Amino acid sequence: MAATNKKYAKPVYLVDGNRTPYLKARGKPGPFKHADLGIYAARSLLLRMPFEPTEFDEVIFGATMPGPDEANLSRVVALRLGCGERVPAYTVQRNCASGMQALDNAAMSIASGRSDLVLAGGIEAMSQAPLLFHPKMVSWLADWWAAKSIGQRFRVASRFSPRLLTPVIALLKGLTDPVVGLNMGQTAEQIAWRFGITRTEMDQFALESHHKLHQAQENGELDEVVPVYDARGNVYERDDGVRPDSSLEKLAKLRPAFDKPYGLVTPGNSAQITDGAAALVLASESAVKKHNLPILAKLVSTEWAALTPAEMGLGPAHAIAPLLKSQRLKIEDIDYWEINEAFAAQVLAVIAALKDKDYCKQQLGLRSAVGEIPADRLNIHGGGVSLGHPVGSSGARIVLHLAKVLQQKNAKSGIASLCIGGGQGGAMLIERSLS
Repeated sequence: MAATNKKYAKPVYLVDGNRTPYLKARGKPGPFKHADLGIYAARSLLLRMPFEPTEFDEVIFGATMPGPDEANLSRVVALRLGCGERVPAYTVQRNCASGMQALDNAAMSIASGRSDLVLAGGIEAMSQAPLLFHPKMVSWLADWWAAKSIGQRFRVASRFSPRLLTPVIALLKGLTDPVVGLNMGQTAEQIAWRFGITRTEMDQFALESHHKLHQAQENGELDEVVPVYDARGNVYERDDGVRPDSSLEKLAKLRPAFDKPYGLVTPGNSAQITDGAAALVLASESAVKKHNLPILAKLVSTEWAALTPAEMGLGPAHAIAPLLKSQRLKIEDIDYWEINEAFAAQVLAVIAALKDKDYCKQQLGLRSAVGEIPADRLNIHGGGVSLGHPVGSSGARIVLHLAKVLQQKNAKSGIASLCIGGGQGGAMLIERSLS
């Protein structure tokens, strides 16, 4: 494991950011497409800036499954925001970490001197994921369109079966690893078994996530959330998947979702299928001075790691450990943490892995355990289990919210991390100057 100091070559500042409420999918397409969410997340943010949107050097958003009419989603958003025809834009995809990847790309562009102002973030409207024709149906349609005579059409028609109309659910395909053949919930079951995490522990974690999010909403601690309005004039002001009335008794009644009938991972202790977007303005030191911009935080370094897809949920441990080592930091040097809650079991397994001496030696190449992340410094306002995990957006959301937490607590340093489908992990270190 390399111990080189991997800080960005030049200062990269997080000026400000917004996100939309995270809206739970409820069985049908939600009221907003990807581009709509991106525009809502960015519009009021740009209105607060002392420069015109045309002064951005780049626009970069992460997304995993934009709609068919939103090719290069970032360019669509940039144009509709008024960034102008001359501001280039591109979209990145690293599964669950797409939003963090967008921030890392933007930071590298600024650190290299190529850019001074970048609009970056993440977008996902999971409820808009399409239903697809099965390849056999596609082949049948191709033969039908290719038929030139009535006889040919008749022969093609005779091969039709209603079974060909069975849809392929793109969302389920996207949440299943094609290499190991496991869906994300099954990988959570794997690591729960590895570290002996119980159903009660998972449900307790989920319960606390809901209660923390509800309390943060009531206390006004999520000021990065901006309201959105649908075409019928309905307003959405809060993350709407939170269940303040949840209890261990209610959670215990839910059946396993991925390993029936004996599994431990349920809909109640898993992240919700959700729509949402986050947008952040990143700037160079010269841009901060030129426009007299506020500084919310400084992006210090980002680490990417990989492991077996069958245990993808442990990705944060594999990214956090080398990030700490490269910056010559220990767990106790970090004031606050955001680890995306794909599953309660997954976050609990990451915590267990980092404090397990054998795992750290055998899997992370360390001489000793990394240590234990304090529970009162982790996801203090809840996470994916309670507010959802719109996969392209979450990586940007956790960085933005971590910066807000550091501001609220007048704290210096934080690490945001998340697991990534396909067996990867990402972690970003941010800092702020203490007032």
